Amino acid sequence: MSTPFRIDVPQEALDDLGARLRATRWPEAGPDDWSQGTPLGYLRSLCDYWASGYDWRSLEARVNRFPQYRTEIDGLGIHYLHVRSPDPAALPLILTHGWPGSFVEFLKVIEPLSREFHLVIPSLPGYGFSDKPTSPGWGIERIAAAWAALMAGLGYSRYGAQGGDWGTSITTSLAQRDAAHLAGIHLNPPIAAPDPATFDDLTPAERAALSALDHASRWEDGYSVLQSTRPQTVGYGLLDSPAGLCGWLVEKFHAWSDGFPFTRDELLDDVTLYWLTGTATSSARLYWESIRKVQRWFSESTDDTVDVPTGCSIFPAEMPRPSRRWAEKRYTDIRHWNELPRGGHFAAYEQPELFADEVRTFFRLVR
Repeated sequence: MSTPFRIDVPQEALDDLGARLRATRWPEAGPDDWSQGTPLGYLRSLCDYWASGYDWRSLEARVNRFPQYRTEIDGLGIHYLHVRSPDPAALPLILTHGWPGSFVEFLKVIEPLSREFHLVIPSLPGYGFSDKPTSPGWGIERIAAAWAALMAGLGYSRYGAQGGDWGTSITTSLAQRDAAHLAGIHLNPPIAAPDPATFDDLTPAERAALSALDHASRWEDGYSVLQSTRPQTVGYGLLDSPAGLCGWLVEKFHAWSDGFPFTRDELLDDVTLYWLTGTATSSARLYWESIRKVQRWFSESTDDTVDVPTGCSIFPAEMPRPSRRWAEKRYTDIRHWNELPRGGHFAAYEQPELFADEVRTFFRLVR
């Protein structure tokens, strides 16, 4: 049973946010080049705008134009957008976000994609307006099972699935659990490990991909180690300080995107959603649940296969970036493979036109 939902944050919560921002205790400045994280000058300027110029109500209005619901699945309340296409024969498509993203990442592609698809865009457990799990066990496989139940509950007996970041692993698991109902899956990127059998004959792109994995393990993975081992401890500071949360999330938008193309409002739409829903800690728990497994899948080895039709879009600033021959070891029916000229980890947010074209191109092959 789904219940209609609208975002309507109490004004007191916005007033409290402004007061906390104005009372921030700032550290001394570090380097301005992001080498030690979000620079002080950049973050202070962004937080000044957050406190005095940013308009959360504008995002509320944009999201509330679309039908939203909450439903209970496996004992947990799940928030989702459900935007039906004007074409009654359109293929249903579930889109899954990751961290530090949210359903907000997909707002730019809802209108173009809804011409061809009935869109279902859920918030992960512990994210956005979905409930926070109160006990361990909500890893990627359980979320995939919940998504299968969600689509079945909406009456969709045949559908597509798309995902990036956590959405890639969840969508992969969904393909393994609900293959009978899936027309296909689209991933940015596929999660597949480098194949040692190719190491004596690597392409330049494969060498670059291995180098990126090595760099990430040494310089980019601190957040993951903390969130996968001590999400409760790191959560206290992130839940209490909006400036701390902003620095924590925005650093990844800078590091993982192609040229940091976001406006201040685009960054703050996502950060404010995390703040107002109090999900800094609950979202981090997914790392405790599943990141060790997923990291093995994209850096060491996989021993399973995914046999439904698969489309893969590789954006140049993404990490990881498996080659097709590596990915084919796991995804046995790749129908679409494209290495794009621009874009990064937040593809739908960074390059909405390219992203939408990739999704449409693949699903036209399998619908």
